[in-house]
Amino acid sequence: MTAATHTSPALEIGNLRVDVPVILAPMAGITNTAFRRLCREFGAGLYVSEMITSRALVERTPESLRLITHHSSETPRSIQLYGVDPHTVAEAITFLVAEDRADHIDLNFGCPVPKVTRKGGGAALPWKQDLFRDIVERAARAGGDIPVTVKMRMGIDDNHLTYLEAGRAAEGAGIAAVALHARTANQHYSGQARWDAITTLKETVTSIPVLGNGDIWSAEDAVSMMDQTGCDGVVVGRGCLGRPWLFGDLAAAFRARNGEISGDEARKAQIQPSLGGVADTLRRHTLLLAEFFDSEEHACRDIRKHVSWYLKGYPVGSEIRRGLALVESIEQMDEILATLDPNAPYPGSDAEGPRGRAGHPKRTVLPEGWLDSRTLSRDEGSGLTEGEEDTTGG
Repeated sequence: MTAATHTSPALEIGNLRVDVPVILAPMAGITNTAFRRLCREFGAGLYVSEMITSRALVERTPESLRLITHHSSETPRSIQLYGVDPHTVAEAITFLVAEDRADHIDLNFGCPVPKVTRKGGGAALPWKQDLFRDIVERAARAGGDIPVTVKMRMGIDDNHLTYLEAGRAAEGAGIAAVALHARTANQHYSGQARWDAITTLKETVTSIPVLGNGDIWSAEDAVSMMDQTGCDGVVVGRGCLGRPWLFGDLAAAFRARNGEISGDEARKAQIQPSLGGVADTLRRHTLLLAEFFDSEEHACRDIRKHVSWYLKGYPVGSEIRRGLALVESIEQMDEILATLDPNAPYPGSDAEGPRGRAGHPKRTVLPEGWLDSRTLSRDEGSGLTEGEEDTTGG
Protein backbone atom coordinates (compact mmCIF):
# COMPACT_ATOMS: atom_id res chain seq x y z
CA MET A 1 0.00 0.00 0.00
CA THR A 2 1.47 3.37 -0.94
CA ALA A 3 1.63 6.34 1.39
CA ALA A 4 -0.70 8.37 -0.81
CA THR A 5 -3.58 5.95 -0.15
CA HIS A 6 -3.53 6.70 3.58
CA THR A 7 -5.04 9.65 5.34
CA SER A 8 -3.50 11.50 8.25
CA PRO A 9 -6.22 13.76 9.63
CA ALA A 10 -5.36 16.18 12.37
CA LEU A 11 -5.30 14.60 15.80
CA GLU A 12 -8.30 15.70 17.85
CA ILE A 13 -7.80 15.45 21.63
CA GLY A 14 -10.94 16.83 23.17
CA ASN A 15 -11.21 20.38 21.87
CA LEU A 16 -7.51 20.44 21.01
CA ARG A 17 -6.45 20.07 17.38
CA VAL A 18 -2.92 18.86 16.62
CA ASP A 19 -2.26 19.28 12.90
CA VAL A 20 0.59 16.75 12.85
CA PRO A 21 -0.31 13.65 14.94
CA VAL A 22 2.97 13.71 16.86
CA ILE A 23 3.53 14.23 20.58
CA LEU A 24 6.84 14.82 22.34
CA ALA A 25 7.02 12.37 25.23
CA PRO A 26 7.70 13.90 28.65
CA MET A 27 11.28 13.13 29.70
CA ALA A 28 12.64 14.17 33.09
CA GLY A 29 15.49 16.64 32.78
CA ILE A 30 15.01 16.84 29.00
CA THR A 31 11.67 18.28 27.92
CA ASN A 32 11.98 21.64 29.60
CA THR A 33 10.93 24.84 27.87
CA ALA A 34 14.28 25.14 26.08
CA PHE A 35 14.11 21.73 24.42
CA ARG A 36 10.41 22.09 23.61
CA ARG A 37 11.03 25.42 21.89
CA LEU A 38 13.91 23.95 19.93
CA CYS A 39 11.85 20.99 18.71
CA ARG A 40 8.94 23.27 17.84
CA GLU A 41 11.22 25.31 15.57
CA PHE A 42 11.59 22.24 13.34
CA GLY A 43 8.02 20.95 13.14
CA ALA A 44 4.47 21.03 14.46
CA GLY A 45 3.14 18.75 17.18
CA LEU A 46 2.17 18.67 20.84
CA TYR A 47 5.13 19.29 23.13
CA VAL A 48 4.68 18.05 26.69
CA SER A 49 6.49 19.29 29.79
CA GLU A 50 8.62 17.28 32.16
CA MET A 51 6.68 15.19 34.65
CA ILE A 52 5.65 17.29 37.67
CA THR A 53 4.24 15.91 40.91
CA SER A 54 0.74 16.98 41.81
CA ARG A 55 1.59 17.64 45.45
CA ALA A 56 4.43 20.02 44.58
CA LEU A 57 2.00 21.93 42.41
CA VAL A 58 -0.68 22.02 45.08
CA GLU A 59 1.92 23.34 47.53
CA ARG A 60 3.04 25.92 44.94
CA THR A 61 6.72 25.05 45.31
CA PRO A 62 8.90 27.52 43.39
CA GLU A 63 10.48 24.78 41.26
CA SER A 64 7.13 23.30 40.21
CA LEU A 65 5.82 26.74 39.27
CA ARG A 66 8.97 27.36 37.23
CA LEU A 67 8.59 24.05 35.41
CA ILE A 68 4.98 24.71 34.39
CA THR A 69 5.79 28.17 33.04
CA HIS A 70 5.66 28.17 29.25
CA HIS A 71 7.35 30.56 26.88
CA SER A 72 4.98 32.91 25.07
CA SER A 73 5.72 31.08 21.80
CA GLU A 74 4.46 27.74 23.16
CA THR A 75 0.95 26.97 21.95
CA PRO A 76 -0.72 24.75 22.95
CA ARG A 77 0.69 24.48 26.47
CA SER A 78 0.96 20.90 27.67
CA ILE A 79 1.80 19.69 31.19
CA GLN A 80 2.30 16.17 32.47
CA LEU A 81 1.34 15.42 36.07
CA TYR A 82 2.34 12.52 38.25
CA GLY A 83 0.27 11.66 41.27
CA VAL A 84 -0.96 8.79 43.43
CA ASP A 85 -3.62 10.50 45.52
CA PRO A 86 -6.92 11.20 43.71
CA HIS A 87 -7.70 14.32 45.74
CA THR A 88 -4.26 15.84 45.19
CA VAL A 89 -4.30 15.13 41.45
CA ALA A 90 -7.72 16.76 41.10
CA GLU A 91 -6.60 19.74 43.18
CA ALA A 92 -3.51 20.22 41.01
CA ILE A 93 -5.61 20.14 37.84
CA THR A 94 -8.12 22.56 39.37
CA PHE A 95 -5.23 24.97 40.00
CA LEU A 96 -3.92 24.65 36.42
CA VAL A 97 -7.37 25.29 34.99
CA ALA A 98 -8.25 28.18 37.31
CA GLU A 99 -4.92 29.91 36.68
CA ASP A 100 -5.07 29.26 32.90
CA ARG A 101 -1.73 27.46 33.00
CA ALA A 102 -2.37 24.69 30.46
CA ASP A 103 -4.28 23.75 27.31
CA HIS A 104 -3.67 20.03 27.81
CA ILE A 105 -2.88 17.91 30.87
CA ASP A 106 -1.41 14.41 30.71
CA LEU A 107 -1.33 11.93 33.60
CA ASN A 108 1.68 9.66 33.99
CA PHE A 109 0.99 6.00 34.66
CA GLY A 110 4.03 4.73 32.80
CA CYS A 111 7.14 5.72 34.72
CA PRO A 112 9.12 2.58 35.73
CA VAL A 113 11.83 4.13 37.91
CA PRO A 114 12.09 2.66 41.44
CA LYS A 115 11.58 5.89 43.39
CA VAL A 116 8.16 6.19 41.70
CA THR A 117 6.96 2.58 41.62
CA ARG A 118 8.07 1.72 45.17
CA LYS A 119 5.40 4.16 46.36
CA GLY A 120 2.75 2.68 44.08
CA GLY A 121 3.03 5.38 41.42
CA GLY A 122 3.73 5.44 37.72
CA ALA A 123 3.52 2.07 35.98
CA ALA A 124 2.63 0.34 39.27
CA LEU A 125 -0.57 2.29 39.88
CA PRO A 126 -3.00 0.85 37.29
CA TRP A 127 -2.74 -2.52 39.04
CA LYS A 128 -4.98 -1.02 41.72
CA GLN A 129 -8.12 -0.74 39.60
CA ASP A 130 -10.17 1.28 42.09
CA LEU A 131 -7.37 3.79 42.67
CA PHE A 132 -6.74 4.25 38.95
CA ARG A 133 -10.43 4.73 38.22
CA ASP A 134 -10.81 7.24 41.05
CA ILE A 135 -7.88 9.31 39.80
CA VAL A 136 -8.96 9.45 36.16
CA GLU A 137 -12.59 10.21 37.01
CA ARG A 138 -11.68 13.07 39.31
CA ALA A 139 -9.04 14.34 36.90
CA ALA A 140 -11.42 14.43 33.94
CA ARG A 141 -14.03 16.31 36.00
CA ALA A 142 -11.46 18.81 37.28
CA GLY A 143 -10.16 19.39 33.76
CA GLY A 144 -13.52 20.58 32.48
CA ASP A 145 -12.95 21.88 28.95
CA ILE A 146 -9.19 21.26 29.21
CA PRO A 147 -8.50 17.78 27.77
CA VAL A 148 -6.90 15.34 30.19
CA THR A 149 -5.06 12.34 28.76
CA VAL A 150 -3.33 9.25 30.14
CA LYS A 151 0.06 7.74 29.30
CA MET A 152 0.67 4.19 30.50
CA ARG A 153 2.58 0.96 29.94
CA MET A 154 1.28 -2.52 29.22
CA GLY A 155 1.54 -3.45 32.87
CA ILE A 156 4.06 -4.42 35.49
CA ASP A 157 5.16 -7.61 33.73
CA ASP A 158 3.65 -10.17 31.38
CA ASN A 159 1.80 -11.81 34.28
CA HIS A 160 0.35 -8.51 35.49
CA LEU A 161 -0.90 -6.65 32.41
CA THR A 162 -3.21 -3.71 33.01
CA TYR A 163 -3.40 -1.67 29.82
CA LEU A 164 -6.71 -2.92 28.41
CA GLU A 165 -8.77 -2.50 31.55
CA ALA A 166 -7.03 0.80 32.28
CA GLY A 167 -7.82 1.96 28.77
CA ARG A 168 -11.48 1.08 29.18
CA ALA A 169 -11.61 2.79 32.59
CA ALA A 170 -10.00 5.96 31.21
CA GLU A 171 -12.40 6.01 28.28
CA GLY A 172 -15.39 5.59 30.58
CA ALA A 173 -14.13 8.33 32.91
CA GLY A 174 -14.07 10.97 30.19
CA ILE A 175 -10.33 10.97 29.53
CA ALA A 176 -9.66 12.57 26.12
CA ALA A 177 -6.99 10.12 24.82
CA VAL A 178 -4.79 7.26 25.98
CA ALA A 179 -1.16 6.68 25.02
CA LEU A 180 0.55 3.31 25.36
CA HIS A 181 4.27 2.73 25.69
CA ALA A 182 4.25 -0.82 24.40
CA ARG A 183 6.54 -2.25 27.06
CA THR A 184 5.97 -3.49 30.58
CA ALA A 185 7.51 -1.76 33.56
CA ASN A 186 9.89 -4.71 33.98
CA GLN A 187 11.23 -4.12 30.47
CA HIS A 188 12.12 -0.51 31.30
CA TYR A 189 13.54 0.54 27.91
CA SER A 190 15.11 -2.78 26.94
CA GLY A 191 14.22 -5.10 24.10
CA GLN A 192 11.66 -4.15 21.51
CA ALA A 193 8.37 -2.35 21.97
CA ARG A 194 5.47 -4.67 21.22
CA TRP A 195 3.40 -2.70 18.79
CA ASP A 196 0.77 -5.44 18.63
CA ALA A 197 -0.36 -4.28 22.09
CA ILE A 198 -1.13 -0.86 20.59
CA THR A 199 -3.27 -2.62 17.97
CA THR A 200 -5.16 -4.47 20.68
CA LEU A 201 -5.70 -1.30 22.70
CA LYS A 202 -6.98 0.50 19.60
CA GLU A 203 -9.47 -2.33 19.05
CA THR A 204 -10.56 -2.09 22.70
CA VAL A 205 -10.77 1.68 23.15
CA THR A 206 -12.85 2.98 20.27
CA SER A 207 -14.37 6.34 21.20
CA ILE A 208 -11.20 8.35 21.98
CA PRO A 209 -7.78 8.55 20.29
CA VAL A 210 -5.21 5.86 21.03
CA LEU A 211 -1.58 6.97 20.73
CA GLY A 212 1.42 4.69 20.26
CA ASN A 213 4.83 5.00 21.89
CA GLY A 214 7.99 2.93 21.72
CA ASP A 215 10.91 2.53 19.30
CA ILE A 216 10.17 5.46 17.01
CA TRP A 217 13.65 6.33 15.86
CA SER A 218 12.73 7.87 12.51
CA ALA A 219 9.83 9.34 10.57
CA GLU A 220 9.49 6.02 8.77
CA ASP A 221 9.03 4.27 12.12
CA ALA A 222 6.22 6.65 13.03
CA VAL A 223 4.36 6.03 9.78
CA SER A 224 4.91 2.27 10.13
CA MET A 225 3.48 2.30 13.65
CA MET A 226 0.33 4.04 12.50
CA ASP A 227 -0.02 1.77 9.47
CA GLN A 228 0.53 -1.41 11.47
CA THR A 229 -1.48 -0.60 14.58
CA GLY A 230 -4.17 1.80 13.39
CA CYS A 231 -3.30 4.20 16.21
CA ASP A 232 -4.34 7.83 15.90
CA GLY A 233 -0.98 9.42 16.62
CA VAL A 234 2.52 8.73 17.88
CA VAL A 235 4.47 9.73 20.98
CA VAL A 236 8.19 10.28 20.37
CA GLY A 237 10.69 10.07 23.21
CA ARG A 238 14.30 8.93 22.99
CA GLY A 239 14.33 9.12 19.18
CA CYS A 240 14.60 12.91 19.27
CA LEU A 241 17.49 13.10 21.75
CA GLY A 242 20.18 15.08 19.96
CA ARG A 243 17.88 15.18 16.92
CA PRO A 244 15.25 17.91 17.43
CA TRP A 245 15.02 18.12 13.64
CA LEU A 246 13.25 14.75 13.73
CA PHE A 247 10.02 16.72 14.11
CA GLY A 248 10.64 18.29 10.71
CA ASP A 249 11.09 14.81 9.23
CA LEU A 250 7.88 13.67 10.91
CA ALA A 251 5.90 16.60 9.51
CA ALA A 252 7.07 15.79 5.98
CA ALA A 253 6.38 12.07 6.39
CA PHE A 254 2.82 12.69 7.52
CA ARG A 255 2.24 15.12 4.66
CA ALA A 256 3.24 12.30 2.34
CA ARG A 257 1.01 9.85 4.19
CA ASN A 258 -1.83 12.30 3.69
CA GLY A 259 -1.12 12.54 -0.03
CA GLU A 260 -0.10 16.18 0.11
CA ILE A 261 3.39 15.46 -1.20
CA SER A 262 5.05 12.40 -2.69
CA GLY A 263 7.17 9.96 -0.76
CA ASP A 264 10.22 11.12 -2.72
CA GLU A 265 9.49 14.73 -1.74
CA ALA A 266 9.18 13.71 1.90
CA ARG A 267 12.51 11.90 1.78
CA LYS A 268 14.18 14.91 0.16
CA ALA A 269 12.71 17.12 2.88
CA GLN A 270 14.36 15.07 5.63
CA ILE A 271 16.88 17.13 7.55
CA GLN A 272 20.35 15.66 7.30
CA PRO A 273 22.59 18.30 8.86
CA SER A 274 26.27 18.71 8.28
CA LEU A 275 28.46 18.86 11.36
CA GLY A 276 28.23 22.65 11.16
CA GLY A 277 24.45 22.41 11.32
CA VAL A 278 24.65 20.16 14.37
CA ALA A 279 27.05 22.60 16.06
CA ASP A 280 24.64 25.48 15.40
CA THR A 281 21.74 23.50 16.91
CA LEU A 282 23.78 22.48 19.94
CA ARG A 283 24.69 26.12 20.54
CA ARG A 284 21.08 27.23 20.03
CA HIS A 285 19.94 24.64 22.57
CA THR A 286 22.47 25.98 25.08
CA LEU A 287 21.30 29.58 24.61
CA LEU A 288 17.69 28.52 25.18
CA LEU A 289 18.74 26.68 28.32
CA ALA A 290 20.54 29.79 29.58
CA GLU A 291 17.32 31.73 29.11
CA PHE A 292 15.29 29.01 30.85
CA PHE A 293 17.62 28.67 33.84
CA ASP A 294 18.55 32.36 33.83
CA SER A 295 22.10 31.10 34.19
CA GLU A 296 24.78 30.43 31.58
CA GLU A 297 26.66 28.21 34.04
CA HIS A 298 23.58 26.06 34.72
CA ALA A 299 22.85 25.85 30.98
CA CYS A 300 26.35 24.60 30.24
CA ARG A 301 26.07 21.94 32.93
CA ASP A 302 22.73 20.82 31.55
CA ILE A 303 23.76 20.66 27.89
CA ARG A 304 26.58 18.25 28.71
CA LYS A 305 24.23 15.25 28.78
CA HIS A 306 23.07 16.08 25.25
CA VAL A 307 26.54 16.22 23.65
CA SER A 308 26.95 12.52 22.83
CA TRP A 309 23.46 12.41 21.33
CA TYR A 310 24.11 15.39 19.06
CA LEU A 311 27.48 14.06 17.89
CA LYS A 312 26.37 10.44 17.35
CA GLY A 313 27.97 9.14 14.16
CA TYR A 314 29.89 12.30 13.29
CA PRO A 315 33.71 12.30 12.90
CA VAL A 316 34.52 14.08 16.15
CA GLY A 317 37.53 13.03 18.19
CA SER A 318 37.39 11.99 21.83
CA GLU A 319 39.23 15.10 23.01
CA ILE A 320 36.62 17.43 21.52
CA ARG A 321 33.78 15.29 22.82
CA ARG A 322 35.31 15.32 26.29
CA GLY A 323 35.77 19.09 26.13
CA LEU A 324 32.12 19.67 25.24
CA ALA A 325 31.04 17.23 27.92
CA LEU A 326 32.85 19.41 30.47
CA VAL A 327 32.04 22.81 28.95
CA GLU A 328 31.63 25.64 31.47
CA SER A 329 30.73 28.67 29.35
CA ILE A 330 29.32 29.55 25.95
CA GLU A 331 32.60 31.25 25.11
CA GLN A 332 34.42 27.99 25.78
CA MET A 333 31.82 26.10 23.74
CA ASP A 334 32.35 28.47 20.81
CA GLU A 335 36.10 27.87 20.95
CA ILE A 336 35.60 24.10 20.84
CA LEU A 337 32.94 24.20 18.13
CA ALA A 338 35.23 26.36 15.98
CA THR A 339 37.66 23.42 15.75
CA LEU A 340 35.04 21.21 14.06
CA ASP A 341 34.83 20.76 10.30
CA PRO A 342 31.49 22.44 9.51
CA ASN A 343 31.36 20.78 6.10
CA ALA A 344 31.59 17.22 7.43
CA PRO A 345 28.51 15.61 5.86
CA TYR A 346 25.63 13.84 7.52
CA PRO A 347 26.92 10.33 8.34
CA GLY A 348 23.70 8.50 7.43
CA SER A 349 22.75 5.43 9.44
CA ASP A 350 25.58 5.99 11.92
CA ALA A 351 23.71 9.06 13.20
CA GLU A 352 20.36 7.30 13.34
CA GLY A 353 18.71 4.45 15.21
CA PRO A 354 18.36 3.91 18.96
CA ARG A 355 19.75 6.47 21.38
CA GLY A 356 19.54 6.86 25.12
CA ARG A 357 20.11 4.05 27.58
CA ALA A 358 18.19 0.88 26.80
CA GLY A 359 19.35 -0.93 29.92
CA HIS A 360 18.17 -4.40 30.85
CA PRO A 361 14.93 -5.91 32.10
CA LYS A 362 14.65 -5.63 35.85
CA ARG A 363 12.06 -6.47 38.42
CA THR A 364 9.86 -3.49 39.20
CA VAL A 365 10.19 -2.21 42.76
CA LEU A 366 6.73 -2.24 44.35
CA PRO A 367 5.23 -1.58 47.79
CA GLU A 368 5.14 -4.71 49.92
CA GLY A 369 2.16 -6.89 49.02
CA TRP A 370 1.14 -4.61 46.13
CA LEU A 371 0.34 -7.52 43.81
CA ASP A 372 -1.74 -9.42 46.37
CA SER A 373 -4.93 -7.60 45.47
CA ARG A 374 -6.32 -5.47 42.63
CA THR A 375 -7.89 -3.10 45.15
CA LEU A 376 -6.18 -0.63 47.45
CA SER A 377 -6.08 -1.59 51.11
CA ARG A 378 -6.50 0.95 53.91
CA ASP A 379 -2.85 0.64 54.90
CA GLU A 380 -1.69 1.12 51.32
CA GLY A 381 -3.95 4.13 50.91
CA SER A 382 -2.61 5.83 54.03
CA GLY A 383 0.91 5.90 52.54
CA LEU A 384 0.03 7.31 49.16
CA THR A 385 1.13 10.87 49.82
CA GLU A 386 4.69 9.66 50.43
CA GLY A 387 4.91 9.01 46.69
CA GLU A 388 4.72 12.71 45.91
CA GLU A 389 7.61 14.09 47.89
CA ASP A 390 9.70 15.31 44.96
CA THR A 391 9.01 18.16 42.57
CA THR A 392 9.36 15.88 39.57
CA GLY A 393 8.65 12.19 39.41
CA GLY A 394 11.28 11.29 36.83
